[in-house]
Amino acid sequence: MSDDCIFCKIVNGTIPCSKVYEDDHVMAFDDIHPMAPVHVIVIPKRHIPTLLDVKAEGMNAAGALITAAQEVARIKGIDKRGFRAVINCNKEGGQVIFHLHMHVLGGQKLKDELA
Repeated sequence: MSDDCIFCKIVNGTIPCSKVYEDDHVMAFDDIHPMAPVHVIVIPKRHIPTLLDVKAEGMNAAGALITAAQEVARIKGIDKRGFRAVINCNKEGGQVIFHLHMHVLGGQKLKDELA
């Protein structure tokens, strides 16, 4: 855990969230600034700054993100219609919070071009 990381504070309960899914390895919650009707953030409970920081020991965390995204899609009812799962990496890749996270977006036809 990182003391100054907002996502670590959500994991430890210091900052509240609208939780969608949780297991031993990950937590998923509604984004407070949604970009689609369904916009859920999935994070590993362990602090990993970026996708580039996932090493062999962190591969379980990466797999847990994918499994959680599948569960979130089912919970939110977008699994059959379709959804997008996005991981941004570093500033130019659009990463704002430096705690590995995946955006699960859906609930409408998503644009084909990159944002």
